[in-house]
Amino acid sequence: MIDTDAAAVETAPAHDDAAVATSSEAPTLDQLEREGDIAADYIEEFLDICDLDGDIDIDARNGRAYLSVNATEAANLRLLSKPETVTALQELTRLAVQNQTGSFSRLILDIGGSRDAREAELQSLVAHAIERIEAGASAADLPAMSSYERKLVHDIVSARGYVSESQGEGRDRHTVITAS
Repeated sequence: MIDTDAAAVETAPAHDDAAVATSSEAPTLDQLEREGDIAADYIEEFLDICDLDGDIDIDARNGRAYLSVNATEAANLRLLSKPETVTALQELTRLAVQNQTGSFSRLILDIGGSRDAREAELQSLVAHAIERIEAGASAADLPAMSSYERKLVHDIVSARGYVSESQGEGRDRHTVITAS
């Protein structure tokens, strides 16, 4: 099932799959659907190799393909839903998509609700950081995290009426929160 956010997905004519999209060019719905299908095939084969059951849902929103893997028995995907494992499997899946399309993929993978769990952790981190600022700290640094997680943090911070910016390079890139 593909569900799109009409405001976020451009419906331009499909381009040759081998053409590499530039940063100013949002992927088309057709490109996102193809990414999702390729990624789903890759994950399905991975689950078969691991002898795990899982239902795969494909979605397209905000210019990205999203894959969710869920199982009726939560324990079935427990080991795969650890944050480091999801990140590694997401990178492998992106490479599989890139190998077939010739274009960089910004695909997001969720296994067993891992993304929702991580977003709840980020909400808690932001709440604690804001408490420190309200107690008199001029700023609060959060630990290093991925660009996707930093984007989520920026959204959470903004909704709480505070300001955030990313600092550092590479694996040390982190978010700093201030009152204004």
